[in-house]
Amino acid sequence: MTAEVAVVAGASGALGGAIADALRAAGLHVVAVARTAPPSGPSTTGCAADVGTAAGADAVSAAVAAAGGPVRMVVQAVGLPPTGPLDAIDPDALGATVALKVGGLLRLVRAVDTQLVGGSRIVALGGHYGSEPSPDACAAGVTNAALANLVRQLAVAYGPRGVTAHLVAPGPVDTPRMRGLAAAAARRRGVAVEEVLAERAAESPLGRLVTPEEVAWTVTTLLAPQADALHGATLALDAGARRGLF
Repeated sequence: MTAEVAVVAGASGALGGAIADALRAAGLHVVAVARTAPPSGPSTTGCAADVGTAAGADAVSAAVAAAGGPVRMVVQAVGLPPTGPLDAIDPDALGATVALKVGGLLRLVRAVDTQLVGGSRIVALGGHYGSEPSPDACAAGVTNAALANLVRQLAVAYGPRGVTAHLVAPGPVDTPRMRGLAAAAARRRGVAVEEVLAERAAESPLGRLVTPEEVAWTVTTLLAPQADALHGATLALDAGARRGLF
């Protein structure tokens, strides 16, 4: 029997890698998508693709067809490139980040559309700043807000097929990328990087950052049949950092 397939874009990053590991542990065959193909193995098909391009979507489609089996989950976990704060960002960078993250999600979904079945999950990794705007995270805020809108549209379009769409929105996650961004912010402000990291952790009432493993656990939990009830929902994994009611 052919194993069910999970497609993870951004699989070479800390979050995408943790999600791919968790989905493999759940028994799925992972098509691991990154600009440089991750190693293939018995439960992994490495796919070199840039989901920000049409050619990248074609490569994903071919890799999924070769893997066989229905696509149980497709995950857009591509990270955004550093773009700087509001007072320094190139306005053109906003279009580029939206094209990569939001346009990339739509390309991914279209690339696997014929392999989606009832109970399949469409999952996008957004972020805390999509609903809690911060001038220090201009591109992340704008892009993740747009991503939330697209997920709701996908929920309406794919729901009648029994395919659900979900947005997972972590707060600051303890990854090498986040630490690099904190280091850049520390240099701009002339403070120690530890001070910036402490500020990020202090955004949560728990005084801590979210871990990649916690994000991966949440994504894998969406495989449960009961997750149908979360169709179209945003799962906020910010350890209580968000202050708004909605």
